[in-house]
Amino acid sequence: MAKPNYSYEKRQRELAKKQKKEEKAREKAARKSGGGAEGTESGEGEAAADDAELTPQPPQGGAQ
Repeated sequence: MAKPNYSYEKRQRELAKKQKKEEKAREKAARKSGGGAEGTESGEGEAAADDAELTPQPPQGGAQ
């Protein structure tokens, strides 16, 4: 029987906690900078925007 890797699980929990804390800090900064309406959103738009930044996009303007 395989032995559970508790250190891996702990690291995953720590990373999730850190990510949640950073997200709260970003939302707080957005509210402080005058984006009060943004703070009421569910945050799904921000996650999609983060994913868009990480994935390379093909160059625009295919006309030669």
